Amino acid sequence: MDSKRLITGLVIGFAAFFAILFGSFWLTALVMLIVVLGAKEYTEILKNKGFLPSFKIILLSAALFGLLAYLKHFELTLFVVIFTAIIALLSVLFKGKQPYIANVATTIFGAIYCGWFPMHFMLIRTLGINPSGSVYPYPQGAGYCLLLLFGVLVTDTFCYFVGCKFGKHKLAPVISPNKTIEGAIGGAVMCLFFVLLIGIPLGLPWYHALILGILIAIFAQLGDLAESMIKRDAGVKDSSSILPGHGGFLDRTDSYILTIPIVYYYLLLFVNNDFINIIKGLF
Repeated sequence: MDSKRLITGLVIGFAAFFAILFGSFWLTALVMLIVVLGAKEYTEILKNKGFLPSFKIILLSAALFGLLAYLKHFELTLFVVIFTAIIALLSVLFKGKQPYIANVATTIFGAIYCGWFPMHFMLIRTLGINPSGSVYPYPQGAGYCLLLLFGVLVTDTFCYFVGCKFGKHKLAPVISPNKTIEGAIGGAVMCLFFVLLIGIPLGLPWYHALILGILIAIFAQLGDLAESMIKRDAGVKDSSSILPGHGGFLDRTDSYILTIPIVYYYLLLFVNNDFINIIKGLF
């Protein structure tokens, strides 16, 4: 393995581990850093396609999402989405000739893809129980974050190694020619094993751990393919070269972007029983 890639991965891993354990400001700062750099890469990628999404609007939207997540007022996110859509529309209204609809659409999508989706990671940290005498305010939520973090990592790693060793059938030849069905299955199997192994000691019943493993394995790979689709459509190989051996922040975090909100809402609605309580409250 490339030494630069290994060192970069270890630095990112330790930073994420520290931020998850201590939560609050540290986790907010890390997520915001990734969101800002990812949003910048996103706007640069789209320029190759002739579109000009507004980095400033995406950044403002991400800051508002981050503030709501930090203050635990995520019920106000619909306001931010509406605000972003209106500002994106007004931003092109009095400018010269340009692909108006495309610029508005890519700005709104960028705010959701680069900002709203990743911010759910901060909310995962707040889930679960708080045992008496614990050093950390949400120890089970921290465990959920680590489960997600390493579950995606296991999926990506074994998709690569199994694909290299046994891959024969292309998974998505147009979007990502190097990915194979065999690699996808290998990554999914190892993810299921890992999530079951780690999830049950966290207090997850085996069936919830199994479902979470399936969700992580599926959406981690879909997230990777989604970013590959954006880059291929724009004629770009890597989102940037800021991370030695890894490309850009979007290249490093693409597998998490779709997975994070899916895992959050599954934990919120089913593991925490909020969905069941809501249904009971209707009758």
